[in-house]
Amino acid sequence: MILLELLVGFLMIGCFSFGGAYAAIPLIREVVLSFGWLEEEKLSYMIAVSESTPGPIMVNMATYIGSVKAGVPGAIIATFAVVLPAFLIVIILMLLLKKLVNSGAFQATLGSLKSCVTGIILATGAYMILTNCIGSYSGIAVDYVAIILTLALGAVCFGSKKIMKKGLSPIILICIAGVAGILAYGW
Repeated sequence: MILLELLVGFLMIGCFSFGGAYAAIPLIREVVLSFGWLEEEKLSYMIAVSESTPGPIMVNMATYIGSVKAGVPGAIIATFAVVLPAFLIVIILMLLLKKLVNSGAFQATLGSLKSCVTGIILATGAYMILTNCIGSYSGIAVDYVAIILTLALGAVCFGSKKIMKKGLSPIILICIAGVAGILAYGW
């Protein structure tokens, strides 16, 4: 039964996750919590770890949850389920793209999707910052260290863009955030 749940749950994530990992986090959160695979706090940790490691968040999370819930078969099924829709969609789009690329309606649809995905990414970022700095629905617990780290990392990110034309690479920012987290919270 758990293998079927993993298949259905991660197929839903794979089918309806547009715009990459950040845009998919609300859907991942909803599916994972509704099936009871992880608790809210562990899910936040998993997102943070997945963001700091190589590979897409959806694939990392599918593999992890599948292996925890059903071992190697669960990991294989969950990972397969999350990547299958994208694989099929890309193949179909490549066949249709040659005809659609010059269509005005197609270009307008892509433009509107960019705006929607940007909004979802911003909302997800704001949600994660608020959850980690102030708390969740269950209770407010202000974490002043997290607030200071968030402000400091924001200053480093935007300040580097003022000093250097391109700013720091995301990899360097992730490393700085990791070291700052270890220094502030310990191992």
